[in-house]
Amino acid sequence: MKTVTIVIPVFNEGATVDTLLSRVTGQRIPGMNKEIIVVDDGSVDDSISNIKYKISNIENRTKASIQLITLQQNQGKGYALRQAFKVATGDIILIQDADLEYNPSDYDKLLEPFTNPKVDIVYGSRFLGSHLSTMYLYALGNKFVTWVTNILFHTNITDMETGYKAFRRTVLDHLELRAKRFDFEPEFTAKALKAGFQIYEVPISYFQRNFSEGKKLTWRDGVRALGVLIRIRFFR
Repeated sequence: MKTVTIVIPVFNEGATVDTLLSRVTGQRIPGMNKEIIVVDDGSVDDSISNIKYKISNIENRTKASIQLITLQQNQGKGYALRQAFKVATGDIILIQDADLEYNPSDYDKLLEPFTNPKVDIVYGSRFLGSHLSTMYLYALGNKFVTWVTNILFHTNITDMETGYKAFRRTVLDHLELRAKRFDFEPEFTAKALKAGFQIYEVPISYFQRNFSEGKKLTWRDGVRALGVLIRIRFFR
């Protein structure tokens, strides 16, 4: 039986991480085992205490195993993910944000394509599935960097910046990832496409939060994403 490693980066998500962990552990994935790795990226709120309390309750009640990696200082999402990738043992790695924007009930959609040996990477597209009305400029920025990605790498995806990315662990053998922050999304996409991988997209549900609720991405991250895409496309 294959195993999926669910990687959950956390930074100041004390208000949502316990609910998220309940949903992840409670979500059945037929035909697959689950390995869960939580990376606390130097949170300064009550995230870490909530995580430890929730892990204790979950393990006692369900016998689910959750590995916790604690970073003393905030390094960024990309760095946190790379620490988890080093210890992940699953056949497939699935990235799960801790903010409840992405619903674990979509795991079946993300993982089903891997039954085809030709599929190595699956993206959950927010623009193909049901979603709450999102901030217009935010959505426009996402579509613009995706359009640039398609032009630069001769592909045809709809959501490069999606937080729901799943891929065979062997894909990491072909990528030298260095991103520390939100530049992980364009770096992973650009390097995967440049290495010759194709991206399979599936529709997912999406419940965007706004900045008052703790959303961290800004227009500056969009500018950085463009820089990352151009650098990887034209330079080694």
